[in-house]
Amino acid sequence: MRLKQARIVALLSTIVACIVIACSPSPSTQTVSEVSSSAPAQKIGYIYVGPQTDMGYNYSMDLGRQYVESNVDNVETTYFDNIPETADVARVIERLIQDDHNIIFATSYGYLDYAIEVGKKHPDVSILHAGGLKTSDNVGTYWADSDDAMYLAGMVAGSMTKTNKLGFLGAFQIPQLLRTINAFTMGAQSVNPDITTTVVWTGAWLDPAKEAEATNSLIDSGADVIAGQVDSPLTYAQTAERRGVYAIGKDVNVQDRAPKAWLTGASWNWGPMMTELVEEINAGTWEAGHKRGTLENGDVVLDPFGAAVSEEIKALVLTAKESILSGEKTVWKGPLVKQDGTVVAPEGKAMDIQEIETMDYLVKGVVGSAS
Repeated sequence: MRLKQARIVALLSTIVACIVIACSPSPSTQTVSEVSSSAPAQKIGYIYVGPQTDMGYNYSMDLGRQYVESNVDNVETTYFDNIPETADVARVIERLIQDDHNIIFATSYGYLDYAIEVGKKHPDVSILHAGGLKTSDNVGTYWADSDDAMYLAGMVAGSMTKTNKLGFLGAFQIPQLLRTINAFTMGAQSVNPDITTTVVWTGAWLDPAKEAEATNSLIDSGADVIAGQVDSPLTYAQTAERRGVYAIGKDVNVQDRAPKAWLTGASWNWGPMMTELVEEINAGTWEAGHKRGTLENGDVVLDPFGAAVSEEIKALVLTAKESILSGEKTVWKGPLVKQDGTVVAPEGKAMDIQEIETMDYLVKGVVGSAS
């Protein structure tokens, strides 16, 4: 009898163990590259502020992660998405470090202070933050300057508008967005001095309901080209398509999702830069500084033109692009004038990285608040 009971207990224990294993969370946030050696894979972590599938900023970062997997030998990458710019990100960084990740890409603007604080406790870990001007011994920044591409996209918008009114959706009033709006507006004004750009702030990186409402409001007020910098261009581009106006993309090419509205856009290409950073860290040559990518190096791409863009406009924009790539044209060179008429940079003065990356104003011709 006792033997029979023992067998029953053993059987029940086996069943319970199987249930526990089956119910455990699957490693859905982890992808492993093909490993050609028997050495343990190097672990690299990524943290995203929004969903990895947003078809925008976070998706562009994840494409970079996938590129690293394909181009660096023997690596294992883990990503966490929807991590807010709060102390939550510090806990995620700690979790990655405790799980032996020795390189971490913290990809959102508001992660920097947390990255530096956690980094102090783990000097053997390298943390790479998207943008910003603060560093520490083991925390550096990387970014790709999309200003040139947005200037060119602004030229397209300025050439296509019939109302001389452009609309722009912005998530937050931070330097990275202010400079995008300014570059876009300056590009439009270079072909059409009568242009104005009206900005609506959503107060969120991703809020489709607010983005649709803001886009409709801009169109109702006369804007016939809509641009933006929120985590995904999908909502405003598709709303523009439904309303019969044009759209300028940002972060990821969504031309196929709004083909009639699409004019062009500025997309990220993070993979090569991320790969270079990983290789520098592994070779022991990396220093915690500020790495910046450019249109010239392919870290930012001017997206294909839409069907509505004439050959004449294409030629105009591509000529300007060549001038930028050759160094003949510099977007951030004076004259540069604020909304209130204050001269920021006089004629011929080139702005430096500190001035550009701490930009806290909007240029003349932009309607909206910078703070």
